[in-house]
Formats: sequence, structure tokens, C-alpha cells
Amino acid sequence: MPRKLAAGNWKMNGIGASLVEVEALLAAWPNAGCDILLCPPATLLSRMAERVSGSSIAVGGQDCHVAASGAHTGDISADMIAEAGGSHVILGHSERRADHGEDDALVAAKTAAAWGAGLIAVVCVGETLDEREAGRTIDVVAGQLAGSVPDGATAANTVIAYEPVWAIGTGKVPTLDEIGAVHDDIRARLSDRFGAEGDGIRILYGGSVKPSNAAEIFAVSNVDGALVGGASLKADDFGGIISALQNA
Repeated sequence: MPRKLAAGNWKMNGIGASLVEVEALLAAWPNAGCDILLCPPATLLSRMAERVSGSSIAVGGQDCHVAASGAHTGDISADMIAEAGGSHVILGHSERRADHGEDDALVAAKTAAAWGAGLIAVVCVGETLDEREAGRTIDVVAGQLAGSVPDGATAANTVIAYEPVWAIGTGKVPTLDEIGAVHDDIRARLSDRFGAEGDGIRILYGGSVKPSNAAEIFAVSNVDGALVGGASLKADDFGGIISALQNA
């Protein structure tokens, strides 16, 4: 069984004073029974990495460029994330796909760049509300999975995060059966494509996960943890999710 992972995506939130939440998390969970990952904005990456150095909490970026360096104003490379102390990077998040027009081919190229820098890629997939209502969820997610994950994915270099776009930050959550159907299909496709490595690639659920619903979500087949947005900004909220995960 893959080790469970609680991942927090701070998105465009947090300033230096926000690192007090990391201190609180460290104090509350010095030896959690699951892996913990925090992905702050780039301005906090190195400072957060310093705070958690030597602990069980890992730090990652929220995106990276396909190139290692160059004339790409405002971008950050995978090598820069690694040098700042990051071990992971979130790629292909629906907000990147929607706001910046990122397609599967670009996500795959970024994933390869992340691997090249020694980072673990957290590759996001998920359908819109229109796609779900049209009965296309499995086809859409399968297409994103095939196009966004390059050959060479292993349990050590890749995590998949299923985030139905319509559930992110809305308070809406798919039924447990709906979550299970997508996660089971993702697992089958990973196992078919990558063999034993695909069996061990962790599949996270994301989309309005909070302490009150975490335990039931984590009991679903092939849910190996969560990619959490707003609820990861406060140690108390994220701690409730961590508690539910380590008891799953």
C-alpha cells in the first residue's frame, strides 16, 4: 500500500507572517503517520523549507517552466524550486489549465522537467461541471492522464491528483461512489501502463476537502490522500485532515 499523503496548496496566499501556521503544524505533528507536503507561493518557498528542515514535512512549488533557465519573465524553473529546498511541484492544476491555457502536452513537458531536477511531480487531472453533466468524466480524466504523464512515471517521481474542477473551492463534493469510480479507473490505467510502478503511484483527491468530510473520503478505494486548498492555510484545519488520513 502506498504511504498516504496530505498535500496543501496555498495557491496565491501567504506572506511571511503566515509561516506561524507552519510552526504550529510542526508542533502538532512532529511524527505524523502519513506524509505531509506544503506548496506555498514562490516568495515563501525557501523560508518555509528552512522552517521544516529536518522534519517530516516536505515543501514544493506550485508550477515550473519547461526550461531550466532563460528569458521567461515571471517564471520559475524546476531547478530553482529544488535549489530553494523544494522536493515536489504541482503541475497541470485546473487553475493553470484555465487561467494560462495549459494543455496536456505542456503539462507533460513540465513533468519531465520536474523529474530532470529531481522533483516529484504532482500531476492534476479533473473534469468541468459541463463535462460531468455530459457523462464524460472518465473519458476526460483518462485523456488528461494519458497526455499529461510522460513515459517513465514511477511511484517515486509521480503523484496523481484528481480534482473535479467544479468542486474546487465551491463546497460541492462528488458522492463517494463517484470519487471511487474515478480513482479506480485512474489506478487501472496507471497499472496497465506502468505495471508494478503504477500500482504504487499515489492518487490524491482534491476539491473542498475539509476536516468534516475527510475521513469518509479517505475510506474510498484508491484514495491515497488529498490535495487541499483553503483548508491547508490554517494548521488547525489541515491538522484535522492529517488526523483523518493517518487513521484511514
